[in-house]
Formats: sequence, C-alpha cells, structure tokens
Amino acid sequence: MTWLSRKPAIITAISLVVVLTAAVVLWNVSSSRTFQFFGELVHRVDTGEKVVALTFDDGPDPAGAQQVLDILAEKDVEATFFVMGRDLEKHPELGRRIADAGHELGNHTFSHERMVGVTPGFVAKEVEDTDALIRKTGYRGDIHFRPPNGKKLFVLPYYLKQHNRTTVMWDVEPDSAAAPGKDQLVSETLAQTQPGSIILLHPMYAGRDQTRQALGPIIDGLKERGFRFVTVSALLREAPPAS
Repeated sequence: MTWLSRKPAIITAISLVVVLTAAVVLWNVSSSRTFQFFGELVHRVDTGEKVVALTFDDGPDPAGAQQVLDILAEKDVEATFFVMGRDLEKHPELGRRIADAGHELGNHTFSHERMVGVTPGFVAKEVEDTDALIRKTGYRGDIHFRPPNGKKLFVLPYYLKQHNRTTVMWDVEPDSAAAPGKDQLVSETLAQTQPGSIILLHPMYAGRDQTRQALGPIIDGLKERGFRFVTVSALLREAPPAS
C-alpha cells in the first residue's frame, strides 16, 4: 500500500486528533478559575490585607440555611450566598432571612445546569429569573455571578460582559471534590487561605452536615490568624486599580 493510498486515512486520523485535542483544551478552559474568553473574572484578590470572602453555593435550603445564618450571627461574620433560583422560588422566606441578616446574595443560575454549550436565550433566562427572585428578598446590593461547577465558555461570559457582571470563582474549595470530615475541611481551609482568598463551601443540603460542623471552627481558626471576613463586593474593593 502506497502513501497516497493511505492518505485519506492519515488525514482522517490527524483531523480526529486535532478535534479531540481542541475539545480537551476547551473543556479545561471552561473549568479554569483564572481565565475566561470575555469579561471580568476573579478567583481571589491581590492584597496585603488579611481579608477573605466566605461564600456559599446552592440553596437556600431548610436543611442548612438557618444553621449557617446562626453560626454567622454568633461569629459576627458577613458572607456571600450564591443562591439558585429554583431553591429561592421554593423557599423565599430563607432568602429574606439572608438579606435581612445583612449578607450578600449572588446569582448561581436558576436550574444549576452546566453553562457550556447553551444558547444566549437560555443564559439570559437563567440569570435574569434568578436576579428577579433575589430582588424579591429585599436585597439591594450588587448581584455577582458564579457559574454552576465553575463551568463557562463562550456564551455565558459574553452575556455577563455585555451586562457588566463579574464572574466570581474561588481559590479555596475544600468540600467539592469529595466529602471529607469536619477536621479535614477545617485543616485544608486554614492551610490554603491567604490574604484576598475567596473561600467556597457547600453547607446547604442535608448531606452537608460535615461542612456545617466545620464552619464555626474555620471562622475561629482564620480569626485567630488575623483574618477578617467581608462580602465579595467588599473584597473586590480591596483589589489594586487596573493599570
């Protein structure tokens, strides 16, 4: 068999490798905490001040919301709750409690679908329906956005850029990949947190009791190290001006 006779198969194989490589690259980009194709993204703030933003994803849900609010009130800590529209629609009273307690509410989409390979109309509805539900809680501050599972590629970042919205990621995430115990959650968070960190926890649902148990010790441990807690909006104000 001559090279010419094998040429179509070689071209097909090369094309397949190129397509697969491009797919892997795009998937990795979609998960990046530090890069997106359009608009502003933040995963931590470059500051010498010992300030951190404590953030919670999902919910609000009766299994965890009030316990989290009670711990935050006891420790006198502000936090940012990235809530889902479908949960907020089911439990509007929990959203009002979060707002009334002086915490920040962020948008985590309505349905928690991965925001990759979606249409502009789908993105707009997911974000705007959730925004409307957040406003019904009485919250009047900035509404930042966090994509479900941190996934974003083209359509979502472009929409956010057009609407002057910041994509808020994180640099400390002790409870997402697995379900570690309380002590591991505390030790990992304390070890990884630095000035300007954005800490992500998932304390809302019934299966996240270990995260709720870890929340108080995490706060105490970081306070002992000289950290103070602020909302995401306040942390963003600590960022150095763009050059």
